[in-house]
Amino acid sequence: MSPMTSSLNPQFNQGTRSDEAQKGHKPYRGRFAPSPTGPLHLGSLATALGSWLDARAHDGAWLVRIEDVDTPRTVPGADQLILNQLIACGLEWDEEPAWQSQRFALYQKAVDQLIAKGLIYGCLCSRKQIEGALQEQGVSIAPNQELIYPGTCRERKLPIQNHAVRIRLPQDCQIGFTDQRLGNQTEDLNLQVGDFVLRRADGLITYQLAVVVDDHLQEITHIVRGEDLLSNTARQIHLQHSLGYQTPSYLHLPLVTNDAGEKLSKQTRATPIDISSSQSVRTALNNAANHLGLQTDPVGRSISDWLSQKTKEWRERHIV
Repeated sequence: MSPMTSSLNPQFNQGTRSDEAQKGHKPYRGRFAPSPTGPLHLGSLATALGSWLDARAHDGAWLVRIEDVDTPRTVPGADQLILNQLIACGLEWDEEPAWQSQRFALYQKAVDQLIAKGLIYGCLCSRKQIEGALQEQGVSIAPNQELIYPGTCRERKLPIQNHAVRIRLPQDCQIGFTDQRLGNQTEDLNLQVGDFVLRRADGLITYQLAVVVDDHLQEITHIVRGEDLLSNTARQIHLQHSLGYQTPSYLHLPLVTNDAGEKLSKQTRATPIDISSSQSVRTALNNAANHLGLQTDPVGRSISDWLSQKTKEWRERHIV
């Protein structure tokens, strides 16, 4: 499989850490947040590398967070394998990694805060029931399509316990933000998403809430992640507003795809990054850098020197 090369906007960032300090902004804090459903592949390595380079180019901090809040999908040992792959690639973090599975009390506190504000409600709708309600409204549904919740349980006043918990969107909920690569983005959450779930009926906290709470508590100022997560951003910004959190800067990187045009993933049988030798690691890093629009360098250079050169190149090309 060959990576799909994409050039990033050379003006996508807001300035160096010193510039931000002069403007009264918080020091740069970025993060890489993989889900432990399998080892890193070229797509996830490209995301890790892009977020690491952006943090280093800003003289900022880079954190690693294991997003294992969806425990049924977690593969035992995948978290440690991912950490080992990052270390082998020279992508070292600045603070101890965090695991979402150990932070449930923090997420529940956010749920309680939203309960106190009257912003959430209980819901007993299954996916099949939601599909039926939408079909009655004449909405055609494609396979695996994300369903726009029609608000069936909004006024039922169901108890929060033992039911899924949804956030009650305001009548006007159009969210706009600027992505540092893709430019201005706008989404009307009522028309494109509907009231979305924050806690499932089985008690598991959803990704949307967990990531917002974590980014706030870890004081993340810049989020660099794959473009597949762009559609989540408006929901997360709305949650930030609802909880009184600040909104970080967003940069969504181009996805690595296979020959069929599919995003590399465990489902598409993406090949894990080979860390069995320094040469294989440098080859993987070069492929990731190439995808990010950076130069491909000879593999004879040490990983540390290679990363220093890529950081310099990232800074020269992307920071104004």
